[in-house]
Amino acid sequence: MSARRTVLAGQLALIVLVALNLRPAITAVGPLLTEIRGDFHLSGTAAGALTTLPLLFFGSYGLLAAFLRRAPRPETLLVIGMALLVTGLLLRLLDAPFFLFAGSLVAGVAISIGNIAMPALIKRDHPGHITTVTAIYTIAVTIGAAVSSGIAVPVEDALDSSWRLPLSLLVIPAALAGVAALPRAVRSSRSAKAAPAGAPGRDSRHVAALVWRSGLAWQITLFMGIQSLLAYVVIGWLPTICQDRGLSEAASGYALASVSLLQALGSLAVPVFGRWMRDQRPLVIATVLLCLAGFAGVAWAPIGSVWVWTVVLGIGQGIGFATALSFLGLRAHDAQVAAHLSGMAQGVGYALAAVGPLVLGALRDATGGWTVPVTVVLVIAVLLGVPGLAAGRDRTLGAPGPAAEPAPETVAN
Repeated sequence: MSARRTVLAGQLALIVLVALNLRPAITAVGPLLTEIRGDFHLSGTAAGALTTLPLLFFGSYGLLAAFLRRAPRPETLLVIGMALLVTGLLLRLLDAPFFLFAGSLVAGVAISIGNIAMPALIKRDHPGHITTVTAIYTIAVTIGAAVSSGIAVPVEDALDSSWRLPLSLLVIPAALAGVAALPRAVRSSRSAKAAPAGAPGRDSRHVAALVWRSGLAWQITLFMGIQSLLAYVVIGWLPTICQDRGLSEAASGYALASVSLLQALGSLAVPVFGRWMRDQRPLVIATVLLCLAGFAGVAWAPIGSVWVWTVVLGIGQGIGFATALSFLGLRAHDAQVAAHLSGMAQGVGYALAAVGPLVLGALRDATGGWTVPVTVVLVIAVLLGVPGLAAGRDRTLGAPGPAAEPAPETVAN
């Protein structure tokens, strides 16, 4: 293997290792929530807040980054993010409700840092293979989420322990990811110090202002937010919908797991089919159609066919997630722009997405059923296509000089 391939393999391995840690802090809590709630005597509202609190902070660093004069380099952010993640995971193990919630908040901030750093890293190190590397990253995120939620209870039972043991084990891969990123962060810092003084790069706040004023950036942000909202609806309410339609609690959990796992297949389809497309609009259309069919099928088709519709929904959401993340690299002129675009899209997008499950729950309570809530979800799925089709056109933003956002016919990197 050549030196260049060795470096690329190392970069890809780091991306995968960090990605595997960007969801377990949240997804591993769900199966253990009943036991955690009993230990701390939490109300239903407090227990729900424990799982939603990290989601509210998923894009927190992205909103902060817009005010930084010189943003940290992606490798430095990965080390900081993994260190904070380890801290948050350890805080949750302490025997007090305050630390349980404080740890969840810190974990959410840590994940937001990883979320923002990754697209910039992919744009800088893999500019010719953005969709492929993004798909690998997305699959790793999906696998980390599915595996952690699937093995939390079996590990607890096998080792005859409490809920703290499976959650404490999450510290190990997070620490490994931080240690793996540290040498690259040190080399990156030394390279930055050794760079010629006459080429310091653009002011981070100037680039942030350019991105936040861009119509293309807002289209990407809305696509990211709406597809994330649909994903949060699945996480929060799919098992309940299935149970209300007659599935057992275990089968409803399997339905959610199948959607999560099949997102990996949908993510893989993005680079496979994307190489034959001039832009990403066909992927947006596929996302909308598959989500429409999947949600409608789960809610209204004969309950025996629910497994077909979870496959459709999972593939559709996987395509949507990978496409949204690909936009962050494909539409950015360089890694610095990608970092700010990632911060904006995920900071605003995840805040928008967090509202989805709350509104859906309120509609269900108000109407006494799922017809109105699911109809609203279908309307939202259709609306996803509006910013998606605009963002899917082949163009970039953030080029230096007077033309910050080239005309639509400009070919993206």
